[in-house]
Amino acid sequence: MKVFRYVAAAALVFCCVSGAFARETDKHDVRRGNRHFKDGEYKEAMVDYQKALLRDSTSFAASYNMANTLYRMDKPAEGKAVLDSIAGAAPESGHAADLHYNAGNMALATKDYAAAVDAYKAALLLNPGDIDAKENYIYAKKKLEDQQNQQQNRQDNKDNKDNQDNKDDRDEGNGQNDQDRQDGGNDRNDDGNQDGNGSQDRQDNAGQSPQDQPAMSRQSAQQMLNAIMAKEKETQDKVKKEKAAVLKSKQKEKNW
Repeated sequence: MKVFRYVAAAALVFCCVSGAFARETDKHDVRRGNRHFKDGEYKEAMVDYQKALLRDSTSFAASYNMANTLYRMDKPAEGKAVLDSIAGAAPESGHAADLHYNAGNMALATKDYAAAVDAYKAALLLNPGDIDAKENYIYAKKKLEDQQNQQQNRQDNKDNKDNQDNKDDRDEGNGQNDQDRQDGGNDRNDDGNQDGNGSQDRQDNAGQSPQDQPAMSRQSAQQMLNAIMAKEKETQDKVKKEKAAVLKSKQKEKNW
């Protein structure tokens, strides 16, 4: 709601200043343009101000009032451009503070909050007691801060998204490398199975007939049998000891 109040205040300033310039210049086209402006006939007012500028291209009043008319025609950017073009001559006119104030309103209408803040600041330096300029300055500064925060948030979100995309790309690359290493290991295993002499020799020996295999003596066979039985007894003893330890541990835990 504040912004509409500011625009309304600006419109009152436009009317008052326009009338002042009309008295100062006493030019027929400018006076007629001011009458059209007051009646809300902005297209007709534009024609009159343009005629005044054709007769005197340095007419500050005609340019200033033309800028105000463009603002009323919902062309604030064009109006501000006209005010900027005559800002250098504003101090001599005695209406520099009003020019900066109106430029601030036009910048505010286009959401150029940085330009609005600068314009209101310039107006307050020339007229510190301008309450409307103070209120508009505070409002424009708050809007500028909000805009900057939004831009920063968008940039942070973009950076986070880029970082996540890069992380996903790295993870995908690592997964491919793992697959490549796994495939390499499979190749080595396949090669070993096919070309390894030990494995191939064992297969060949297993395929030999009993007649082809060397005969084992009776004594050697008995020694092998005794070794197998001793190994089996050692294994059984080890298993019994482990079972006894487990039972002892369970009993201890139960006592607790």
